[in-house]
Amino acid sequence: MVALRPAEQRPAPLFVSTSSTAVALAAPAKLNLFLEVLGRRRDGYHELATLMVAIDWCDTLEISLGAEGERYLECEPAGSVPCGPENLVWRAAELLADRAGRKAAGWRMRLSKRVPSQAGLGGGSSDAAAALVGLQRLWKLALTNEELLAMGAAVGSDVPFFLAAPVGWCTGRGEVVAEERMACPLHFVVVCPPVGLATSRVYAAVKLPAVPRDGSGVREALRRGEVSALGECLFNRLQEPALELEPLLGRLHRRLAQAAPFGACLSGSGSALFALCRSRSEAVHVAEKFLRQQPADEPRSRVVVVQSLAPDRTCKEKSGGHHGSAHQAV
Repeated sequence: MVALRPAEQRPAPLFVSTSSTAVALAAPAKLNLFLEVLGRRRDGYHELATLMVAIDWCDTLEISLGAEGERYLECEPAGSVPCGPENLVWRAAELLADRAGRKAAGWRMRLSKRVPSQAGLGGGSSDAAAALVGLQRLWKLALTNEELLAMGAAVGSDVPFFLAAPVGWCTGRGEVVAEERMACPLHFVVVCPPVGLATSRVYAAVKLPAVPRDGSGVREALRRGEVSALGECLFNRLQEPALELEPLLGRLHRRLAQAAPFGACLSGSGSALFALCRSRSEAVHVAEKFLRQQPADEPRSRVVVVQSLAPDRTCKEKSGGHHGSAHQAV
C-alpha cells in the first residue's frame, strides 16, 4: 500500500488545536538529504554535517494539564514505544519542568505513533520537540529561542532541528542548526523495512573519510530548486555500514534505486530509505513500480509518498487518527 500524505503543511512542531488546558501537536518526520561524518569527538559523539528536511508524515502528541505532580504518558499503538522516563517525550517534559521551576506541575500526554522507530526519520526527537513547545504554551513560559534550543539539545541531537524546521543545515553532533532556504516543495518515496537499526551500531561501523565530502553542492541545489542537481548530490556516509549490517536494506536499496529517477539514499542511520522525485505523480509512479517488482521472498516494507513541509502551510493531520490523509492501495 502507498500512503499519500497531505501536501498542505507548515514548520514543526505544528499546533493542531489549543485551549487554556490542552494542546495537540503534529510532530513530523525528517529526511537527511546529505550526511557526512567528519570525525569522532571526545564526548563519544561524532562530528556531523547534514542537511535535513521535515516531511508531512507526522506523529500526534496531545498534552493536557494534570493534577499536581502527575505524570502520565499513553502511547498508541500499545507497545510501539516505551511510555516511561526512557521516552524522549517524558525526558523533555521533565527537563523543561526542572529548568522552568515547574517540578510540581502535572501533565498528561497521549502520543499517537505513525513514524516508525529506529528508521532514521527522527520520530522520537520530533515528539520531544512537540512536548517542549506544547508545555511551554500551557505553562505560559516566556522562553527565548536560545533557551528552548539548548533544552532540545540536552534531550537529543536532532531535537533542535525540529524546533527550527522545515529545513536546516546541522553541524556539531547535529544540534547546531542553521536555517536553510528551499526554493520549492520536494517529493519523496520513503521505504521503511520491517527491521530497525540501532544508531550506535551504525556509527560504530562507519569508516571516517580521509577527505570529507563537501555539502555546498546539495545546499545550493536546494536553494535554487534544481531537483535534478539535488538528486545527484544526495549522500549519506552512514549508508555503507547500514547496508552491510542489514542485508535486507541492500536488496531494498538496489530495487528503489532502479525504480527512481535519482537513485535511493538512506535517511539518518536507517533503516528507512528514500527516493527524490520531480513531482507527486512521479513519486506515486515510483512507489507503485517498487511494490509491483517486490520478489516473493522479500519481507513487505511500508511505502509512503510524502512532501517536504513548507513554512506557510497548515498541517491537516488530526489527533487520534489519520484524518486529512489519503491512502492508495497498489
